[in-house]
Amino acid sequence: MRTFTRLLPQGAGLAPALRRRAPSLALDWDARQKSRLHAELAGESVALVLPRGRVMRGGDVLVDEGGGLLCIAAAMQPLLRVTPCPTHGSALDLLRAAYHLGNRHVVLEVTPEHLQLEPDHVLADMLRAMRLMVHEVRAAFEPEAGAYASHGHAIGHTHEHPRHDHPH
Repeated sequence: MRTFTRLLPQGAGLAPALRRRAPSLALDWDARQKSRLHAELAGESVALVLPRGRVMRGGDVLVDEGGGLLCIAAAMQPLLRVTPCPTHGSALDLLRAAYHLGNRHVVLEVTPEHLQLEPDHVLADMLRAMRLMVHEVRAAFEPEAGAYASHGHAIGHTHEHPRHDHPH
């Protein structure tokens, strides 16, 4: 059984050709949070044994003891997609929804166009009461890493930001 023990965030340092040739394993959000996992990969049993507290993101690459690579993909899973009403809604409606969901410590994916969360009928009813559109979808789920997560592993934010402490 191959055992993958190293995680390269977004394949850092790997040539694109190596990433393209590596097999891929699609995992849902729950599985990507586990540090110990057994999976089937093209008929072969593999083990993921990662440091505790690490979360796998779509695009991450795992390395086994022999230097073999495995690309991680975010699997399609049931989600609720929340959008503002196209007739009388605005982006502010999404901000309010994100605020209320954050107060409930809901794991949430935030984009400029929509929010995504795992299915919960109570939260869906709350969001509809806020005049938001809530649709059941199957999509990849890449929630926010959180304010205290490693900045180098947040989706789309792998570069350093300049200091921003001047008055506007």
